[in-house]
Amino acid sequence: MRFSKRTAIVASAAALALVLTGCASDEADPSGESSGDADALQIALVSKGFQHQFWQAVLQGAEEAAAELGVEVTFEGPAAETEIDNQLQMLRAAIDRGPDAIGYAALDPEACVALYEEAEAAGIPIVEFDAGCASDYGQNLAATDGVAAGALAAQHMAELIGGEGQVGIVGHSQINSTGIERRDGFVQEIEANWPDIEIVDIQYGDGDHLRSADIAKAMIAAYPDLAGLYGTNEGSAIGIVNGVTELGIPAGEITIVGFDSGAAQIDAIRNGVMAGAITQDPIGIGRTVVENAVAAINGESLPDFTDTGSFWYDADNLDDPKIAAVLYE
Repeated sequence: MRFSKRTAIVASAAALALVLTGCASDEADPSGESSGDADALQIALVSKGFQHQFWQAVLQGAEEAAAELGVEVTFEGPAAETEIDNQLQMLRAAIDRGPDAIGYAALDPEACVALYEEAEAAGIPIVEFDAGCASDYGQNLAATDGVAAGALAAQHMAELIGGEGQVGIVGHSQINSTGIERRDGFVQEIEANWPDIEIVDIQYGDGDHLRSADIAKAMIAAYPDLAGLYGTNEGSAIGIVNGVTELGIPAGEITIVGFDSGAAQIDAIRNGVMAGAITQDPIGIGRTVVENAVAAINGESLPDFTDTGSFWYDADNLDDPKIAAVLYE
């Protein structure tokens, strides 16, 4: 039985695929078909999207591993992480191409089950990254332990606000497993260990900066004594930063804790608007999914889950080499 799943190159409307090869001279083929060595293993990666810098870093890691292992990788994803149907069409197209393996990051864990069955019938192994499908066929999930990462965010929030006060959460999804896990880990940590902190509201902005800013402003209006706001991904966190800035609230008056990295969050931490954030290791995720795909092709046994780690960063450790290595701008 699988581990319980702790439970994107911007794609055009035509889902442009970037072909990554181990050779820098190879060029992208918009058809999604390989343009390199016909004898090389072919791995199709379908991500959640590519509007956030996180996915560009995953892509970098996948490209590095592909070059080292001498395999060819296609990488595609919908324009936004709300486009579940488009992502499913990309998965179906990948199955129809018949690669040696597929790597998949599920936007909707239930909607992909039938397509996993098709891949299994076709003898195409699937490895997963960032978020899995509710199917036993996935060979391995390479991802951040979202519950542990959410708890880490809560611990720092609690310490920063002195162990008491009202906190709001701006989530990016209540369907996608990453959104659920990062929310639940935060909530569980507060409820278990910080009795004087009250989570007064949880709203969802789909990782969209504008929607998340509006949510943050509404929470601040509803709870004038709000001590902290937590954003569960890059878009949510920057939405909060933008909302607080638009309201003219002085930096640090509301403690903002984010998730993921990116230039905007790093800048917000340096200028004091954001207290800190949780970063993942997206390059490591990209590398691991390609390595696992090759292992699956070769019939090697894989663990159900590979935790690629999560790390707190703030103004004090931004320039620490160990933290700098897992930040992406």
